[in-house]
Amino acid sequence: MSSRGNPSLRAAVTAALLTLTSVLAGCGSGSDEKGGTPPKKSPKSSAPGVEPAPGDHTVTVKWKGKDRSYAVHAPPSYEKGAKLPLVIVMHPYPSTGTHVAKLSDMSTKADKENFLVVYPEGVNGGMNALVCCGGEDDVGFIRTVTKSLVDTWGADPQRTYATGISNGGDMSFKLAVELSDTFAAIAPVSGGYSGRITDPDSYVPKSPVSVITFIGAEDKWYPTFNAGLTIWQERLKCKEQPPAKLPQKITRTTAGCGDGSEVVAYRMPEMGHAWPQGKSDMAEREAAVNATDLIWEFFKSHPKKTT
Repeated sequence: MSSRGNPSLRAAVTAALLTLTSVLAGCGSGSDEKGGTPPKKSPKSSAPGVEPAPGDHTVTVKWKGKDRSYAVHAPPSYEKGAKLPLVIVMHPYPSTGTHVAKLSDMSTKADKENFLVVYPEGVNGGMNALVCCGGEDDVGFIRTVTKSLVDTWGADPQRTYATGISNGGDMSFKLAVELSDTFAAIAPVSGGYSGRITDPDSYVPKSPVSVITFIGAEDKWYPTFNAGLTIWQERLKCKEQPPAKLPQKITRTTAGCGDGSEVVAYRMPEMGHAWPQGKSDMAEREAAVNATDLIWEFFKSHPKKTT
C-alpha cells in the first residue's frame, strides 16, 4: 500500500497501516480533499428521489444493511431516457469519489463527449478489490449501480466502462472478470491484476473485455502490475505487437486477444503511482500523455463484444 501526496496524510496512513503495507499492493492513494473544490451535489436521497437531469447528483441506497452512495454526473445535453455511454470511475484507498472526480477530470470530458459518469463511494475509503481494501460485496454494489443507471438514466448497456486508480484500478480488473457481461472495457491506472484471487487460470472474463492501462516504472508496484498484465495476456491468448515509442521514453503496446478483446498498455519510465496529466493529488502533471483523453478514445472505440 502506498500513500503519495499530502505529507500529513501520508504519515497518518503509514502509522496506522504499517503492517498491512508489507503485504498489499496497488491500493494506496495519499489523497485528501484539501485544495480541491468538491463538485456541486444535490441533497442526498434514496434512488427514487433523484430525478435524472443534467449536472451532479448524489444517490444514496440501502445496500446489504448499509447506506451506500455514488455521485452521478450527466452532461448539459442530457435528456431523460437518452441512451448514453456510462463510465464508472473508482477512487484509490483511502479516498473518496470527490477526489477521483477532480483527479481524473472525467466529468469535464463527459460534458464534451456526451456520456454519463458515476463515482461510487467505497466503505471506509476503499473497495474490496483483488488484494485489498475492504470486505464488502462491491462487485454486487457496482452491478446494482450500473443496472440503476441503465434502467433509470437510460445508460447504454453495450457501452458501459470502468476505470480507477490504485485500489480503483485493481477493482476495474475484478469487475472485468466478475461482471464481464456488464463491462465492454476497463482502464486501470496505476493498478493491476494480482493477488491470490487471480491465481486460478480460470479467473478471466467469460466474455470479451478490452483493457487500456497506464503503469509507471517508478511505482513500487510496477513489477506486480507488469507481471499481472503478462499473465492476463497469456491467459487470453493475446498477441502483442512491437512497442511504439513515445516522448519521455514511454512505450505503448497493443495486443489482440483470442476472445476478440484488445489490450493497450502505456509503460511510463518517469511516472510513479499516479494518473497521467491528472488534476489533483496523485497526478503526474508533466506526463507526455493524458490518461483521461486516451481512456475515453479507447472506450469510444470499444463497445461490447460478444463471443
